[in-house]
Amino acid sequence: MTGGDKEDGVADGLEIAVRERAELGEGPTWDPVAERLVWVDILSSRVHLFDPATGRRTVLPTEQHVGAAKPRRDGGLVVNLRDGVGLYDPDGTFRWLRREVVRGRRGNDAAVAPDGALWAGTMRYDERTGGGTLSRVAPDGAALTVLPEVTVSNGLGWSPDGRALYFIDTPTRRIDVFTVAEDGGVTGRRVLVDTAGLSGFPDGMTVDADGCLWAAFWDGGALRRFTPEGVLDRTVELPVSRATACAFGGGGLTDLYVSTARVGVDPRAEPLAGSLLVLPGLGHGLPQPPFAG
Repeated sequence: MTGGDKEDGVADGLEIAVRERAELGEGPTWDPVAERLVWVDILSSRVHLFDPATGRRTVLPTEQHVGAAKPRRDGGLVVNLRDGVGLYDPDGTFRWLRREVVRGRRGNDAAVAPDGALWAGTMRYDERTGGGTLSRVAPDGAALTVLPEVTVSNGLGWSPDGRALYFIDTPTRRIDVFTVAEDGGVTGRRVLVDTAGLSGFPDGMTVDADGCLWAAFWDGGALRRFTPEGVLDRTVELPVSRATACAFGGGGLTDLYVSTARVGVDPRAEPLAGSLLVLPGLGHGLPQPPFAG
């Protein structure tokens, strides 16, 4: 890898946070209370916990494929599993919050809204068009299906003022935006960005303190930042083709962590595929709320 212009090219200072062979690394999230990064390997059914200050790593096996894991308000994790949404207590005890078994379908990306609800996506293993959903799961487990016909439910993020929700259904190659109502619901879906002219497919994303959207591009080997108006204003190339998601972490939320996948990748050509990467000092992130359940 060669150093490049930070405005366009491989970012100087790219580091390997965790050298790993994750099949499908996904969903990095900073836990400010525990001061650690939470991320998952979906196909290996593992939740990874990483403390960048000490280098300590912990792996929590799950009984099912796990699409996302997010911190809870009172400790522990909420997880988006194959058969629904579950809870891990701080002592490791597991229980289902909402179980909904649909053969051939699994949980995928998820995010916590400013009001503490979990927005959880699903997809078919065969990626059948319209076979997935996007649902809002309340702290008590009550769920509302917001989008009933999603193909690969992926990136989610809210604007700094909480008035806009951004969403990616990966095969559409779009980033859509909704208006958030007072009750936390959404209306007025429209296309913010059409990425069809760019390499790869938008996957996971995060929103920074300036309200810009950072999206990881599957088979695109890059992170791309878009302004709140949908204008591409920055590209950061990566030494892996399958970047899956990104999130700001560290004490000042200035380090951008990137999850990657090695499924379908030649490891000889991409030895870092599956590792957790980090771009120190790339910007400023927003504090992510914990799940209120």
